[in-house]
Amino acid sequence: MRIVAAVTPAAHAAFELKTVDLDAPRADEILVRIEAVGLCHTDLVAQAGEMIALPGVLGHEGAGVVEVVGDEVTKVAPGDRVVLTFRSCGHCRNCNRGLAAYCHTIRALNYAGSRLDGTTGLSDHGERLASNFFSQSSFATHCLAYERNVVKAPDTIPFDLLAPLGCGVQTGAGAILRSLDCDQGASLLVLGGGAVGLSAVMAGAVRRCSPLIVVETHAARRALALSLGATHVIDPAEGRPLPEVVREISPIGVDFAFETTGRPEVQQASMSCLAPHGVLGVVGIPPRGTPVPGDMRTAMGSGHTVKGIIEGDSDPDSFIPELFKLHLQGQLPLERLVRTYPLSDINQAIVDQHEGRCIKVVMLTKGIQARYDVVRGSDSSSGS
Repeated sequence: MRIVAAVTPAAHAAFELKTVDLDAPRADEILVRIEAVGLCHTDLVAQAGEMIALPGVLGHEGAGVVEVVGDEVTKVAPGDRVVLTFRSCGHCRNCNRGLAAYCHTIRALNYAGSRLDGTTGLSDHGERLASNFFSQSSFATHCLAYERNVVKAPDTIPFDLLAPLGCGVQTGAGAILRSLDCDQGASLLVLGGGAVGLSAVMAGAVRRCSPLIVVETHAARRALALSLGATHVIDPAEGRPLPEVVREISPIGVDFAFETTGRPEVQQASMSCLAPHGVLGVVGIPPRGTPVPGDMRTAMGSGHTVKGIIEGDSDPDSFIPELFKLHLQGQLPLERLVRTYPLSDINQAIVDQHEGRCIKVVMLTKGIQARYDVVRGSDSSSGS
């Protein structure tokens, strides 16, 4: 079928809206009409050519409606509202332990740019396009997904708030509620006040973490963090050493630190903020070759832990419904993070997010296929 997608033509290139071909779903595949899709930092890493071979279609925070299911699919049916997330095999040792984010085939299922047999579900006038990004490639009006990366969603949450649950919110909230499993009243330091960091703040408030300290350069994000449950905020632009400022608030240090920036110097400073037996959880992607932060002798003497975190250690079938519940209870006010754009404005949305004009970009596809066909012609595939 002909769909509209935001194609990444080459590493570091701007996205181009194009009409491309999508395969009919195979027996184990699900055709989803995308209504909303979040923009995540991982998409930008992939846009830079670091994850899959380009050209291709990215996007891994899709939400929409099931249109067609293959003969082997029993989990969902046409008409179901779904959140799309990462895919796991469901039968390796880690999947059987509830650690789907550490599935033994996680890279092949999510980052290969193709199905496991090497084929791609997307093409442009017969030319291969990398697809299956997180087993969805949802920067598009439609995509193919699988039972292991779809979660049925309630009718009571709009699509623009469902989409970020697939990765960014799942990662930030999951880090606090699952990966670090912060106990009630624990002290927590969150480094970075973007969508992942503020999701962690909301989860920290659920666990009544105190003090709950946020380090963020943008004043508006610091203010929002306070309104979401942070007890203290720090502006790193003031120039004081981070451990010094943190220990003025929590003299013994913090039980947990959660690092989202990917900046090696921030990760290093975070280790000096930890209390005895403290844990640093890291989701920010640093440059390749960055050493593990901290000093081994200090870590041994203080019982410190550095923990890499993927997708909040989530098992999506159980954790994403927990996030639905928290949102409906008012404890996860996603609407305070999200700003929507049409998918056709993806490049401007990236600029706005980078410059701090918004926190969580979610792109909507409503009407794009019809408008695009009218403007470009139903057989066109040139970039907009």
